[in-house]
Amino acid sequence: MLDLIIVGKGLAANILALRLQEHQLSYCIIGDPLLSNCSRIAAGLWNPIVFKRMTLSWKANEFIKELKVFYTSAEKITASQFYNERVIIKPFFSEEEKNFWIKKSKNDLSQFIDPHIYEANTQHKALVMPNSYGIVNNCGNIDMQSFLNACENLHLENKNEVFDHSQLQINQDHVVYKTIKAKSIVFCEGYLVKNNPFFNWIPMNSVKGEILEIEAEGIKLDKEILNHNAFIFKLKDKRFKVGATYNWNELNDEPTENGANELMVKLKGLINAPYKILAHKTGVRPSTIDRRPIIGQHPLHKNLFVFNGLGTKGVMLAPYFSKKFVHFYLNKEALDAEVDVKRFYSKYSNG
Repeated sequence: MLDLIIVGKGLAANILALRLQEHQLSYCIIGDPLLSNCSRIAAGLWNPIVFKRMTLSWKANEFIKELKVFYTSAEKITASQFYNERVIIKPFFSEEEKNFWIKKSKNDLSQFIDPHIYEANTQHKALVMPNSYGIVNNCGNIDMQSFLNACENLHLENKNEVFDHSQLQINQDHVVYKTIKAKSIVFCEGYLVKNNPFFNWIPMNSVKGEILEIEAEGIKLDKEILNHNAFIFKLKDKRFKVGATYNWNELNDEPTENGANELMVKLKGLINAPYKILAHKTGVRPSTIDRRPIIGQHPLHKNLFVFNGLGTKGVMLAPYFSKKFVHFYLNKEALDAEVDVKRFYSKYSNG
């Protein structure tokens, strides 16, 4: 009998699988990787700063400390490369913006904001850049395609199929799915949790996002991410990723003309160079109504668990909360109240 069945093939499921391996727990991972594009198309960025309010992102210090350890270790385990440390370039389009940045760099955000103000020069001619800009350190991205492909090769029990919830048998001390018997099951289905009869009562606020991959000449970005109402960073050679959009209404993986047009408008605020669109991709981020992950145990079935709701910051949150989940599962260590699924137990109805 296995310890756990993991349902899902995205970021949350694969990071949780790696955590189970750390603790020598056996598992089978089941899911159709084509059901949702969210993880595979994601930029995989982490950023400690909320630019709109110039505040520190929730638990940024703890999350970034954990993600660095986790992903660098995962690279060694998988013999792959997907972890990229970067800096964010934040242009100043007004003196007020620059002065506010300087103030923050000396106080609240000093551990992340470079106190130096940089002057734009000729190497930035292909970028839409005012006279000066600031730098955010401790940022980066995970190459999501490489990460997920590397993880796929690690799973001893691996089934690429759509999980059929009607085939799940729940017993007091174990579950059975088709021919697979396990002590417990954990659902990491992203926004598709809405179709899960055991957890469809969880109030999600999922959001569709679209990105472009472009080819362009003369853009001097190497380990930098340019951010101004959107982002652009280098993939390799002359290829760049541009994003992103936010759409709470059309929750599907179909690229839209409106999304492409919005991204092209945003791109005009980032680069002055001609470009060619190589790809236009879409995914639905599993965001929640309170912008906090949803982790924990089913109110009735004690061997059913959920690990979901990582939203737009999944790369940053997943290493930290996957560790929390495993400690909760193994040692009954309490989850933080703000992420525990218990906060939504009142939404659950047993028929």
